[in-house]
Amino acid sequence: MSEESAMLAEQDLKLADALQAAPRASWSTLGDALGLGAVTVSRHWDTLVERGHAWLTAYAGGELIERLAPAFVAIDCEPGAVFPVAAALAADVHVATVEYVAGPCDLLAHVVAPSLRELGAHVAGRVAAVPGVARVRTTLSPRVFTEGSRWRVRAISPGQREALSAKPARRRAPLRFDAADRALILALGADARASAAALAASLGVGATTVRRRLDGLLGRGAIRIRCEIARSVSPAPVTVTLWLRVPPDKLETTARSLAMLPEVRMCAALTGAANLMLVLWLPSSPDVLSVEAHLAAKLPWLEITGRAVTLRTVKLMGRLLDSGGRATGRVPLDFWAAVPVPEHGDRSVHRSGG
Repeated sequence: MSEESAMLAEQDLKLADALQAAPRASWSTLGDALGLGAVTVSRHWDTLVERGHAWLTAYAGGELIERLAPAFVAIDCEPGAVFPVAAALAADVHVATVEYVAGPCDLLAHVVAPSLRELGAHVAGRVAAVPGVARVRTTLSPRVFTEGSRWRVRAISPGQREALSAKPARRRAPLRFDAADRALILALGADARASAAALAASLGVGATTVRRRLDGLLGRGAIRIRCEIARSVSPAPVTVTLWLRVPPDKLETTARSLAMLPEVRMCAALTGAANLMLVLWLPSSPDVLSVEAHLAAKLPWLEITGRAVTLRTVKLMGRLLDSGGRATGRVPLDFWAAVPVPEHGDRSVHRSGG
């Protein structure tokens, strides 16, 4: 097996799994769970990051995403334009993920804007205007039932996971979100393990304030932190997207059932003819056949209306990737950034979200 396709060593998979369970835990805590020293764990992680084989990502989730306007945009490109278009979209702070797929379109992009109005303006004025784009089709996603931060490598034992998975207390007060919280999320996007003191220094506020805001946002799931592995070294290197049609009265129970499957990376409601999108991470392409057979047996009312296999992920939740899926750079996921909204013909205004 070539180095390009060799899976990560078992100890590295366990470290990634531990960081998926507790991405901000101290190296000592992670080391204790894995039976290793803190210095050894830290060194292993630094090596993985330097090689682009693993990384941490922080971004808005939960209630914050529900306040925004997320959508999936299917893009058809002119011949030979797929990768130039993908590169242009990957540089966009409102485009979270860009995938080159074999399926009903050339590129599939996850786009998030501050409002429906701004989403429409951004897709029409920015996404569709990229040279080489031939056609775009936008489908809103009003709810995400599960997403990548909940996906696990499953390399550590249940006991190790339990030791790491102490959950912060849930906050019941209404979520208050302002420019300081936006700045905090963007700072975590640059370094998801930064200490409260380091974040405070970079933001110019007190460490106590940062710690309180961070605990509140993490406790509500309004900030999601995930540990990713390059697909070329992952035990599940193949991404398959399924578009599903489910009776509306069965959507909630069906989505919750699907979210429990270990292969499921994301399950999201859609506003199109297909009302559910399912993203699977699988060991090989043929595995999708057994998954589909399982779905048909378990959920006979579910209809698969479309399929796509990812040929290359160009951007994954703000992280720029090479052809092997290794991290090479980062674009801040500033979903609240101003979007030009056309007004009265050729005039436009700039509105800020958040």
